[in-house]
Amino acid sequence: MDFYSLQPLLQRAITSRSQLFDPLHETAFRLFNGFSEGYPDLVLDVYGRTLVIHNYGDDPETNQKLIEDVSKYIVGKHNWIHASIVRARNGKTPHEKNGYLIFGDSPTTRITEHGVWYAIDLTMNRDASFYLDTRNLRKWLIKNSPGKSMLNMFAYTGSLGIAGWAGGAASVIQVDRNRRFLELARSSYALNKLSDDNGELLIQDFFTAVAKLKRSKQDFDCVILDPPFFSATSKGKVDQVNESTRLINKVRPLVRDEGSLIAINNALYVSGRDYMNTLDDLCKDGYLKIEKLIPVPEDVVGYSQISERISDPAPFNHSTKIAILRVKRKGTNWSIP
Repeated sequence: MDFYSLQPLLQRAITSRSQLFDPLHETAFRLFNGFSEGYPDLVLDVYGRTLVIHNYGDDPETNQKLIEDVSKYIVGKHNWIHASIVRARNGKTPHEKNGYLIFGDSPTTRITEHGVWYAIDLTMNRDASFYLDTRNLRKWLIKNSPGKSMLNMFAYTGSLGIAGWAGGAASVIQVDRNRRFLELARSSYALNKLSDDNGELLIQDFFTAVAKLKRSKQDFDCVILDPPFFSATSKGKVDQVNESTRLINKVRPLVRDEGSLIAINNALYVSGRDYMNTLDDLCKDGYLKIEKLIPVPEDVVGYSQISERISDPAPFNHSTKIAILRVKRKGTNWSIP
């Protein structure tokens, strides 16, 4: 596709998201989802005053001229954008995969969402350091966390735990095996003037952390399980396609009676119905029940969906499938609202 064919799709996407452009340009949102809006090689995100262009082309070099034209077009329409970054999904080097500047020299380093600040580093990792698809979950956590104890597994840069803490959680433990990711979480704490007294950043493998927490008989009002699509270490394997049940059962004993277990599956090839079947099977023993499904924001899904999806996410609205599960411990009964 050349730029002149792409331009109408971009303009339609921009117009449909007009309500997301905040006057101070401090928020983050998806500007164009090419997978659903007509050109799957490109996805465009806005982080504050920075445009992030995700190049999903099989051969990233094929789209270079198009990407330059897209950057010039977006910056020309929105002169408050001070930087453009390109990230090549199939790049040959970490530099290409993590992102590099093609315009400007000072990428945005923080954004705000639902009144909470988040530190970001747009070229630190393949995933831009902040997930847009869990925006509605962060809103839920802010509302439902006052006085709660929280455990955030696979925390990445900690945005879900930070949302809970900003919402008044009594304590938050964030677990990830990458020190750099958790240091960004620490920066977010500082942005929000949150004390470290009731928070802990635990640099540890998931399987090791779960075993230690079980041995120490710790439990929590809310446990967040947001694993990567696939990961393997000497301690164990994470596989979102084949082993969601095993991962959920790993953390169930860490949730207090009547507590919440937030289960997230972002496997593109796992349909919504297949994942719901997994959750329904887990609920058959009577100690779990599905309380709520959290939708992915419409800008991330795509407003004008003209492309066929790889798998049907229904009853979810996106391949990122988010479920709030209520946990009952043995020997107790469900409370009556």
